[in-house]
Amino acid sequence: QYSAYVEDACQDITSNGDTVSAFLMEGGMSVAGVILPPKSYISRCVRAVRDAGGLYIADEVQTGFGRLGKCMWAFEYSNDDSDYDDDDKVLPDIVTVGKPFGNGMPIAAVITTPKVASAFESLGVEYFNTFAASPVCCAAGLSMLHVLSKYELQKNALEVGSLLMKLFSEVKARHGWIGDIRGSGFFLGIELVRNQQTLEPATEETSFVCSVLKEKYRVLTSIDGFHENVVVVKPPMVFTKEDAA
Repeated sequence: QYSAYVEDACQDITSNGDTVSAFLMEGGMSVAGVILPPKSYISRCVRAVRDAGGLYIADEVQTGFGRLGKCMWAFEYSNDDSDYDDDDKVLPDIVTVGKPFGNGMPIAAVITTPKVASAFESLGVEYFNTFAASPVCCAAGLSMLHVLSKYELQKNALEVGSLLMKLFSEVKARHGWIGDIRGSGFFLGIELVRNQQTLEPATEETSFVCSVLKEKYRVLTSIDGFHENVVVVKPPMVFTKEDAA
């Protein structure tokens, strides 16, 4: 039902004789409260956008490079289901990556297809960046990719992330403050509520928990979601089972 909003928007645009330029989406929506889209959502949206003349741009700044554990990129999350129809599997036209690429060093990248690159080049528009990285930043990016592969950090995110989910579920069973635990790998959201039946958002309490975690236990988390009641847990990719316990 959610993809219908995109499908209807594309139909409305094309009915006026216009075309869609692009559909930009974060495969795991962090600011929304750690939301992983329902199965087939991305494929249905992308099909509508492409039928309307647009491109699919995947924002992988927060969710890329194996953070979800199950897959290297968040846009692959549903593609990896064994019962997923091959016709529903999608690949972006453009992928953007950023902060994690250099593990703190300032570097980002735009990955695209030869078709899109050639179309851009044919426009004859000069492209430049005020800051276009440096050999040092590029070396950091290459080193990050090497470490990610050598130490199997995507697999680590899946295994340790699953343990974290289990531990949070045990806390949920003992206390009534947790309404939902969601996400994958090292991209987790703990939704805090005042009542598990009504799901009343525990906004003030979430802020308190986040502050205590930082000030008392030196654990850095963040808060997201429409009601600002989701504690976002995104540990470093080298986070271990010992750290989780």
